[in-house]
Amino acid sequence: MQFKIPQNVQMEDKIVGPLTLKQLIIVAVGGGIDYFIYVSLARVYVLTVWIVPVAVIGLITLAIAFIKIQGISFIRYLLLSFEFYLKPRKRVWTAGGADVFISFTEPVPQTKDQLEQAKQRKIAPKDLSNIAELSKIMDKPLLK
Repeated sequence: MQFKIPQNVQMEDKIVGPLTLKQLIIVAVGGGIDYFIYVSLARVYVLTVWIVPVAVIGLITLAIAFIKIQGISFIRYLLLSFEFYLKPRKRVWTAGGADVFISFTEPVPQTKDQLEQAKQRKIAPKDLSNIAELSKIMDKPLLK
């Protein structure tokens, strides 16, 4: 028995014509909001009053549903742009500028001297004789 294997699993399924389910929901919600504004304002005001909010919301809805910028959806692109402008663009690294991690199992140092001693314990040089022995073992050829 042969089975059909899907080839393009990254592509969303088309539900109605060329629209995916996500696009259909976005257009339906935006269209519903647009229709509500139209019904509310068209009874009382002339065309020039209600056309502006209906057009703005309609354009935003269509942009969110259909526009992709460099393969990224419009709403994600807006969020990434917003994050880019809020976060600093220049990062500075300072050697030794971080706080010392002290475990919950160790007593908390109370004075500066105790803190310095804790730092020295964390930075203490390792015993290199064991490393030399390990490198000798690793350099030996394997026996067959």
